[in-house]
Order: sequence, then C-alpha cells, then structure tokens
Amino acid sequence: MVLPEHRTAPVRHRGPSRGKLLAAGAAGLATLLVLAGAGISTYHERPPFGDDIAYESGYVQGLRTRHRDLTGERVRDLLHGGCARLLRDGLAGEKAALAPDRWIAGCLDGAAGRPSGHQGLLGG
Repeated sequence: MVLPEHRTAPVRHRGPSRGKLLAAGAAGLATLLVLAGAGISTYHERPPFGDDIAYESGYVQGLRTRHRDLTGERVRDLLHGGCARLLRDGLAGEKAALAPDRWIAGCLDGAAGRPSGHQGLLGG
C-alpha cells in the first residue's frame, strides 16, 4: 500500500514563539539570581562546607609533615601542640580560619597517620 504524498512529507514544527522563549529564559535567569542571592545571604563569605574544608586542609598539612619528616621530630612536635601553635602563629593558611578546631583535629589525624575522617561512605 502506498501512502499519499502529503502523509510522507516531513512536517515542520515551528516551536514556541520568540516572545515565549525570551519570557521563559528571563524567568529562569530570575530564579537563578534569587537562588544565588539566598545562598550568599545564608553563607556570606563562608563556603557551605567550611568545616570539612578546614579539616581536610589540616589533615593534608599533618600528612605532608609526616611523610617528609625523616627523623620524627616534626611529627612529635605536631602531636604535642605543634598544630595549635601553627594555627596561633598564622601559619595554618586561610582555610584554617573557617573552623580552627576542625583544622587542628585534621592536622592531628594526619600527623598521627590516622585515616581522614571523611573517607568512606559514612565519613565524618
């Protein structure tokens, strides 16, 4: 059976008008701006996961010290107040300012050779 010519020809779909397309785009942009404003007003200058960032920064600092310390003196120093001293002296970096206590905990974990508290599915 042969179909008539008009049924086999491609059908052109025009889609939404330019006005509707621009209105949808403007509504999407307005929604994005409102969500961004809400996020900024909630967190101000602090990132949403500041505690995690501070912990991981301290952990990396302690772990690097542990791996590069051939005699073990620096690791002993970190474990006996050195992490807090680094923070107090301003040598911990900008990320430590997000959550100083979490930075110290991460530094101590890294220096002691413990696994990061953020490893695994249920990491802290």
